[in-house]
Amino acid sequence: MKITYKGDYALKAILDLSLNYGKVVTIHELSSRAQIPVKFLEQVLLDLKRGGFVESRRGNVGGYLLAKHPSEISVGDVVRFIDGPIEPIACLEKGYSGCTDIYRCVFRRIWTLVGLATSEIVDNVNFETLANQVQASTESVVYQI
Repeated sequence: MKITYKGDYALKAILDLSLNYGKVVTIHELSSRAQIPVKFLEQVLLDLKRGGFVESRRGNVGGYLLAKHPSEISVGDVVRFIDGPIEPIACLEKGYSGCTDIYRCVFRRIWTLVGLATSEIVDNVNFETLANQVQASTESVVYQI
Protein backbone atom coordinates (compact mmCIF):
# COMPACT_ATOMS: atom_id res chain seq x y z
CA MET A 1 0.00 0.00 0.00
CA LYS A 2 1.30 3.39 -0.96
CA ILE A 3 -0.52 6.56 0.02
CA THR A 4 -0.15 9.22 -2.65
CA TYR A 5 -0.33 12.98 -2.02
CA LYS A 6 -3.87 12.80 -3.35
CA GLY A 7 -4.72 10.08 -0.83
CA ASP A 8 -3.11 12.03 2.00
CA TYR A 9 -5.01 15.17 1.02
CA ALA A 10 -8.26 13.21 0.78
CA LEU A 11 -7.76 11.87 4.31
CA LYS A 12 -6.99 15.37 5.61
CA ALA A 13 -10.06 16.81 3.86
CA ILE A 14 -12.35 14.15 5.32
CA LEU A 15 -10.85 14.72 8.77
CA ASP A 16 -11.40 18.49 8.55
CA LEU A 17 -14.98 17.97 7.41
CA SER A 18 -15.42 15.50 10.29
CA LEU A 19 -14.19 18.12 12.75
CA ASN A 20 -16.80 20.47 11.27
CA TYR A 21 -19.52 17.86 10.83
CA GLY A 22 -22.90 19.35 9.96
CA LYS A 23 -21.38 22.63 8.80
CA VAL A 24 -20.70 23.74 5.24
CA VAL A 25 -16.98 24.43 4.84
CA THR A 26 -15.61 26.58 2.02
CA ILE A 27 -12.79 25.24 -0.07
CA HIS A 28 -10.58 28.13 1.06
CA GLU A 29 -11.19 27.40 4.76
CA LEU A 30 -10.45 23.74 4.20
CA SER A 31 -7.38 24.52 2.13
CA SER A 32 -6.00 26.83 4.78
CA ARG A 33 -6.60 24.54 7.75
CA ALA A 34 -5.43 21.34 6.05
CA GLN A 35 -2.58 23.07 4.20
CA ILE A 36 -3.66 21.74 0.81
CA PRO A 37 -3.26 23.80 -2.38
CA VAL A 38 -6.72 24.95 -3.56
CA LYS A 39 -6.31 23.63 -7.12
CA PHE A 40 -5.32 20.18 -5.89
CA LEU A 41 -8.07 20.24 -3.25
CA GLU A 42 -10.67 20.95 -5.95
CA GLN A 43 -9.69 17.73 -7.72
CA VAL A 44 -9.65 15.73 -4.49
CA LEU A 45 -13.09 17.01 -3.44
CA LEU A 46 -14.54 16.18 -6.86
CA ASP A 47 -13.30 12.61 -6.48
CA LEU A 48 -14.60 12.40 -2.91
CA LYS A 49 -17.96 13.69 -4.13
CA ARG A 50 -18.07 11.02 -6.86
CA GLY A 51 -17.26 8.43 -4.20
CA GLY A 52 -20.17 9.53 -2.02
CA PHE A 53 -17.99 10.83 0.80
CA VAL A 54 -18.81 14.54 0.47
CA GLU A 55 -21.59 16.76 -0.80
CA SER A 56 -21.29 20.26 -2.20
CA ARG A 57 -23.49 23.29 -1.75
CA ARG A 58 -23.66 26.17 -4.20
CA GLY A 59 -24.14 29.86 -3.60
CA ASN A 60 -22.89 32.50 -1.20
CA VAL A 61 -22.95 30.06 1.70
CA GLY A 62 -21.69 27.20 -0.43
CA GLY A 63 -18.94 24.74 0.24
CA TYR A 64 -18.50 21.12 1.21
CA LEU A 65 -19.75 18.82 3.95
CA LEU A 66 -19.68 15.12 4.66
CA ALA A 67 -22.31 13.01 2.90
CA LYS A 68 -22.54 10.65 5.88
CA HIS A 69 -21.67 10.62 9.55
CA PRO A 70 -17.91 10.45 10.32
CA SER A 71 -18.43 7.17 12.18
CA GLU A 72 -19.55 5.61 8.88
CA ILE A 73 -16.33 6.48 7.01
CA SER A 74 -13.19 4.46 7.69
CA VAL A 75 -9.64 5.34 6.73
CA GLY A 76 -9.65 2.17 4.62
CA ASP A 77 -12.72 3.33 2.66
CA VAL A 78 -10.98 6.55 1.63
CA VAL A 79 -7.58 4.97 0.93
CA ARG A 80 -9.09 2.26 -1.28
CA PHE A 81 -11.25 4.74 -3.16
CA ILE A 82 -8.44 7.21 -3.87
CA ASP A 83 -5.32 5.03 -4.05
CA GLY A 84 -6.64 1.56 -4.81
CA PRO A 85 -6.06 -1.79 -3.11
CA ILE A 86 -4.34 -2.03 0.25
CA GLU A 87 -2.54 -5.28 -0.56
CA PRO A 88 1.25 -4.78 -0.41
CA ILE A 89 1.87 -6.75 -3.62
CA ALA A 90 -0.14 -7.36 -6.79
CA CYS A 91 -0.32 -11.15 -6.44
CA LEU A 92 -2.73 -10.78 -3.51
CA GLU A 93 -5.35 -9.00 -5.60
CA LYS A 94 -8.33 -11.07 -6.74
CA GLY A 95 -7.93 -12.56 -10.18
CA TYR A 96 -4.17 -11.99 -10.34
CA SER A 97 -2.56 -14.19 -12.98
CA GLY A 98 0.85 -12.59 -13.56
CA CYS A 99 2.87 -15.21 -11.71
CA THR A 100 3.11 -18.90 -12.54
CA ASP A 101 4.58 -19.73 -9.12
CA ILE A 102 1.80 -18.06 -7.14
CA TYR A 103 0.74 -21.14 -5.13
CA ARG A 104 4.27 -22.30 -4.30
CA CYS A 105 5.59 -18.86 -3.44
CA VAL A 106 6.79 -18.77 0.17
CA PHE A 107 6.51 -15.00 0.31
CA ARG A 108 2.80 -14.91 -0.58
CA ARG A 109 1.78 -15.97 2.94
CA ILE A 110 3.88 -13.19 4.45
CA TRP A 111 2.34 -10.58 2.14
CA THR A 112 -1.13 -11.97 2.86
CA LEU A 113 -0.56 -11.46 6.59
CA VAL A 114 0.79 -7.94 6.00
CA GLY A 115 -2.27 -7.10 3.89
CA LEU A 116 -4.67 -8.51 6.49
CA ALA A 117 -2.97 -6.63 9.32
CA THR A 118 -3.02 -3.38 7.37
CA SER A 119 -6.69 -3.82 6.47
CA GLU A 120 -7.54 -4.62 10.08
CA ILE A 121 -6.08 -1.30 11.17
CA VAL A 122 -7.35 1.04 8.45
CA ASP A 123 -10.81 -0.54 8.32
CA ASN A 124 -11.33 -0.16 12.07
CA VAL A 125 -10.38 3.50 12.36
CA ASN A 126 -13.22 5.83 11.51
CA PHE A 127 -13.22 9.58 11.18
CA GLU A 128 -15.36 10.16 14.26
CA THR A 129 -12.63 8.53 16.35
CA LEU A 130 -9.93 10.59 14.62
CA ALA A 131 -11.90 13.83 15.06
CA ASN A 132 -12.34 13.05 18.76
CA GLN A 133 -8.59 12.47 19.10
CA VAL A 134 -7.82 15.80 17.42
CA GLN A 135 -10.31 17.64 19.61
CA ALA A 136 -8.94 16.03 22.77
CA SER A 137 -5.37 16.94 21.84
CA THR A 138 -6.23 20.58 21.11
CA GLU A 139 -8.21 21.25 24.27
CA SER A 140 -6.22 23.51 26.50
CA VAL A 141 -5.14 22.29 29.88
CA VAL A 142 -6.13 24.60 32.73
CA TYR A 143 -3.99 24.62 35.84
CA GLN A 144 -5.17 26.08 39.12
CA ILE A 145 -3.13 26.77 42.19
